[in-house]
Amino acid sequence: MSAVWMRQIGGVFRLEWKKTFLSRRGWWIYCLALGPMFLTLVHWLFEARAGRHNHSLGDDSTAFAAMFQFFYLRGAIFFGCVGVFCNLFRAEMLEKTLHYYYLTPVRRELLVAGKYLAGLAVALVLFVGSVVASFLMIGRHAGQQYTDYIMHGPGLGQLGWYAAVAALACVGYGAVFLMCGIFFRNPMIPAAVVFVWEALNPFLPTLLKKISVIFYLRNLCPVEVPLPPPLNAMVIDADPTPAWLAVFGLIALSGMVLAYSAYSARQTEISYGE
Repeated sequence: MSAVWMRQIGGVFRLEWKKTFLSRRGWWIYCLALGPMFLTLVHWLFEARAGRHNHSLGDDSTAFAAMFQFFYLRGAIFFGCVGVFCNLFRAEMLEKTLHYYYLTPVRRELLVAGKYLAGLAVALVLFVGSVVASFLMIGRHAGQQYTDYIMHGPGLGQLGWYAAVAALACVGYGAVFLMCGIFFRNPMIPAAVVFVWEALNPFLPTLLKKISVIFYLRNLCPVEVPLPPPLNAMVIDADPTPAWLAVFGLIALSGMVLAYSAYSARQTEISYGE
């Protein structure tokens, strides 16, 4: 890639980073990221003030695993990426400002890359930061015991995997919803379809399971959270995917979606009157 292309991507990135991170319409995305941090902070302060521990660190670990899989992956990160990435193109269409980009001597593929990287940076700061902060606070009421759990036990490894999975979720969902923002006048409709598809993933046949982001993410989570009955009876088991293959598969899937979006952007025409 030439130096000119790198400078153009960097220029788009800087413009979009400021605009996306400081967007007023994105206040609810900050709430999604701050919500788990608030809950774990309250848990820490309440347990520390009570002066007694009614549960073990293992219980805190399981609770965080459940919060991560069912709130972060299926809720906060998913809808946060909807808000961040769908608006990278669609918001400019609504505000009738996208043509200013198209009038500049910047290749459409580079514009897509710069916008995607800006959205990804915002999502990583918000959600990976939230995951790390929440993990560090959820067992802090145990004091030195929790410090030893992190520094000398499995805690640091679990934290690393949770942060990596959150980052990969932003990568995967970001590519999907950037494409939705380019192709659809109302990205919320395809986003709802994707949400239903991801929610049904445990119950799909093995082959169809692999055409989703959540399939690869669940295999990388360090603590398993089984589904409660009667839902567990409907789950179709699939062979666990090795970590390296899950990471490669998710990145490859995201890369293909992003490449298709970049290629399609070359053919798009602006029609604000639609």
